[in-house]
Amino acid sequence: MQSDTLTQLLEDRANKRSVVLATNLKSNSQKLIYPFDNTDNSELYNAAKEAALNDRGRTLETADGDVFLNVFNPPLRMIIVGAVHISQPLSVMAEAAGYQVTVVDPRRAFATPERFPGMDLRVEWPDEALKALGLDRRTAVVSLTHDPKLDDPALAVALPSDVFYVGALGSNRSHAKRVARLQERGLSDALIDRIHGPIGLDIGAKSPSEIAVSILGQVTQRLRQPDKS
Repeated sequence: MQSDTLTQLLEDRANKRSVVLATNLKSNSQKLIYPFDNTDNSELYNAAKEAALNDRGRTLETADGDVFLNVFNPPLRMIIVGAVHISQPLSVMAEAAGYQVTVVDPRRAFATPERFPGMDLRVEWPDEALKALGLDRRTAVVSLTHDPKLDDPALAVALPSDVFYVGALGSNRSHAKRVARLQERGLSDALIDRIHGPIGLDIGAKSPSEIAVSILGQVTQRLRQPDKS
């Protein structure tokens, strides 16, 4: 690998930018492809985007020789706003699915190591925590407090960002009220429409653990099949 290519890869890693290194196995020539920042519709770019979405390298046969696509994705992260009952099983399930999980809640009685053993806990106001954590294309934000004083500021930060998923707990009626409040904050309808609310896949979930399953399922669908969710 050439030194300038390595330097760029390290810079992209620091900036949490997805990149695919395309190496021609015949000529050994290399090219960096940014699968989510490019409108190129060529076979190579489409294959690189598919590899990035699947988090898996692959070999592409081309007229100029086989090309190996090596994926360099930032880590998957899930930021859960609200240290509530649903957050407990969801944090464990998300971690098992490969996410770096952070639970944010300014209420110290809720955000405790006893309730969330081993988790990254932030006892801060959600909007401040989200700004400090930094939001990128590999981050999902799940807001579960059901308290507008906490949920709304978090959503106001998450929606204009590059996060791939934003979800918020609440019924259809609660969500309609949420939409009105966010409109009053000046958020556009296009941004508000990014919210998955009511949150989760419609699987008839009842218990906190079942709701957590429905949320993680919807997050996974959005990550792996962005055009279908």
